[in-house]
Amino acid sequence: MSLRIAFMGSPGIALGVLDALIAAGHDIACVYSQPPRPSGRGQKLTPTPVHAFAEARGLDVRTPKSLKKAEEQEAFAALNLDAAVVVAYGLILPQVVLDAPRLGCLNMHASILPRWRGAAPIQRAIMAGDTETGVDAMMMEAGLDTGPVLASVRTPITPQDTAGTLHDRLAVLAAELAPRALAGLAEGSVKPIPQTEEGMTYALKITAEDQRIDWTRPAAEVDCQIRGLSPSPGAWCEADLGQGPVRLKVLLSELTDLWNLAAPGTLLDDRLSVACGDGRAVRLLRLQKPGGKPLDARDFLAGNSVASGTLFC
Repeated sequence: MSLRIAFMGSPGIALGVLDALIAAGHDIACVYSQPPRPSGRGQKLTPTPVHAFAEARGLDVRTPKSLKKAEEQEAFAALNLDAAVVVAYGLILPQVVLDAPRLGCLNMHASILPRWRGAAPIQRAIMAGDTETGVDAMMMEAGLDTGPVLASVRTPITPQDTAGTLHDRLAVLAAELAPRALAGLAEGSVKPIPQTEEGMTYALKITAEDQRIDWTRPAAEVDCQIRGLSPSPGAWCEADLGQGPVRLKVLLSELTDLWNLAAPGTLLDDRLSVACGDGRAVRLLRLQKPGGKPLDARDFLAGNSVASGTLFC
């Protein structure tokens, strides 16, 4: 069944869903994305990944700064849509916009609701030590990710996952789920199930305070923080590498079997194992110095003298 839809999204995680909807034969009446923003050394205005992808395929793209103005709402209603599909768009949809499509607005959300409503569900799931997450196809309403759920798909979170690897896996799952959920909505073969409030959490935006590593915390929490913030914005700490303190971004880690009585933040060996507050240690596997490129631990140690007993803080 071909539907007339608008697609609303901005970052790379949304690309697979848009491509899947095109492949399913739906009529993409318009693509909405956030406005181009300055980027790079020259601060050149750069379109979002969704904007660039849609333009390359000859789709109509709109980039309003807000959907609160009457003229934007009227332009959206004039599309005469069957549905809108939303993936990490980044703008609030007023009720008049939510009500405009015949079947409503379908949001692909990267968590199993009601856990991790909000802005950073992928990062927060790893940082909290969750062992499972997924993608929900949710009917949008005025509340923040509070709408009833049409369909879900789940995936484990492994001890090796970073926000980057999990993002890529969830993007694939969202692309597989979206056409199926949209078809079920149109045919009436799936019914939206209201969310419960039990187990509800909010995935708050990542802040600068989230990024600095506190070695007094348990090793499992430090490991989850590092992986949950990788590759961007990255967790960080400082260490003296012989020429004064250097800020190090830590992009990958693992828990070790080491138990110790060292002060939290102490480097324990020549494998970059760092003591944490519960007597366990985290091994740093990938690091990045300011202005440098990310390096695996072996390459990092080959270019930097870091002696056991060095304090990471």
